[in-house]
Amino acid sequence: MKIAKYLSPQIYKSIFSGQRDVAIVTERKKLTIFFSDIKDFTATTERLQPEDLTALLNEYLTAMSAIAMEYGATVDKFIGDAVLAFFGDPETKGVSEDARQCLLMAVAMQRRISQLNAEWRKRGVENPFRVRMGINTGFCNVGNFGSDDRMDYTIIGAEANLAARLQSIAEPGGIVLSYETFALVSDIVRAHALPAITMKGISREIIPYSVDALYDAAAEKSGVITERAPGLELYLDPAMVKSGDAARVRSLLENALASLKPA
Repeated sequence: MKIAKYLSPQIYKSIFSGQRDVAIVTERKKLTIFFSDIKDFTATTERLQPEDLTALLNEYLTAMSAIAMEYGATVDKFIGDAVLAFFGDPETKGVSEDARQCLLMAVAMQRRISQLNAEWRKRGVENPFRVRMGINTGFCNVGNFGSDDRMDYTIIGAEANLAARLQSIAEPGGIVLSYETFALVSDIVRAHALPAITMKGISREIIPYSVDALYDAAAEKSGVITERAPGLELYLDPAMVKSGDAARVRSLLENALASLKPA
């Protein structure tokens, strides 16, 4: 049905199977919330023709939605170029696994964005998208908000707003976690603490953690290298490098190493 395209798959399924009533009802649940935004999107809009921008944005959002669906996220909404999604309702695998799946989703998204950027540069897009991401785990009100005539299935609460705040302090191409999320995924991620922040509506001091890399056995086996540090953003998938481009890639890496040698 065409209406399915306007709802997340989980919500569509729960409504039309009769599991969820179409009424103004909310619950308080512990969710893991994901928020992403494209850095300097306004500046990007000024450099591209509207038709090209629309095509790029739709291509980007389609790719992000596919990854969200793969990892089981409920996509709440698109706010222009921003994406709000969460784990824990209407389906959950438990708080810890929800957090793990959200982090794995975010990493997969950043990898896909790197691939898209390479493709877009070949198509003449000089400055493709660089995306910031924030993830938080906490209690939110989730359910149907609105009126009897029109309602929206969404989340509300300071913990949801915190995910957006964490996104805003992430480096372009980076992922920032709240301590609550980091504690749940610390066995699979290497991250470093950022200066503490405070936020209206949340009494505790918040210590953000910036993701450096996953302890990703699958990525190591495949040879994929993903590293981030101040002044460094590296995504290398040797399997994706065409034989004709290998010499150029080696030359770029050698030049990069040479630039780091002491003067």
